[in-house]
Amino acid sequence: MTLLRGDALSAAFDHGSAAYDRLVAASPGYHAHLRRSARRLGLPDGGRGLRVLDLGCGTGASTAALLAAAPHARITGVDASAGMLERAAAKAWPAGVDFVHAPVEELAGRLQPDFYDAVFAGYLFRNLADPDKVLDLVRHVLAPGGRLAVHEYTLGGSLLHRAVWNAVCATIIQPAGRLTGDVELYRHLRCSVTEFDTAPAFAARLRRAGFSDVRVLPLPGWQTGITHTFVGRAGEGA
Repeated sequence: MTLLRGDALSAAFDHGSAAYDRLVAASPGYHAHLRRSARRLGLPDGGRGLRVLDLGCGTGASTAALLAAAPHARITGVDASAGMLERAAAKAWPAGVDFVHAPVEELAGRLQPDFYDAVFAGYLFRNLADPDKVLDLVRHVLAPGGRLAVHEYTLGGSLLHRAVWNAVCATIIQPAGRLTGDVELYRHLRCSVTEFDTAPAFAARLRRAGFSDVRVLPLPGWQTGITHTFVGRAGEGA
């Protein structure tokens, strides 16, 4: 299939936002894995005095994971879907959390260089038409030595990982999408993963973009070999 991009993808997420929290809550490990990836940023002192950018925050699951890992950080969540962001903003958040409605690709002129101490991106990069452009943006807004964590469906490269992903989509994820009327969104989910980078390829992409100390960390359960955390740092003069 042709993957959803831009306004078409935002509209699909707008429609899917009503059932999104219920569906992900039923996914074993979904929230625990996000919290694990957020902890892997390794933010000191509970994030006190630090600014964190949460790219593709959706309904706020990644924002909540960041708060659990760094309760004293100032967190800004960004998402292109007004429907998803409306549900995020309606939840109870401490004073240090705010949200911005914007496509990530259009943030370049709106964010200060070297402003953020850390960037988190959950389930974002395979949805982008130009991942390298957004990685350049991330390097631009991170302070030198700033930390990046990407939590993403990226297959490990074996035929088994691909087979498990396709089986879970065919028997669980896509049928759930049909029940909620979000057929296109969950068809896109399946294909966006199989057509995106493998985990080694995405790690190489991060290194080409100028990130150092890049590591690929697995997640447990059925998502082993399917979902990974990628961590890295912005170099001097990023």
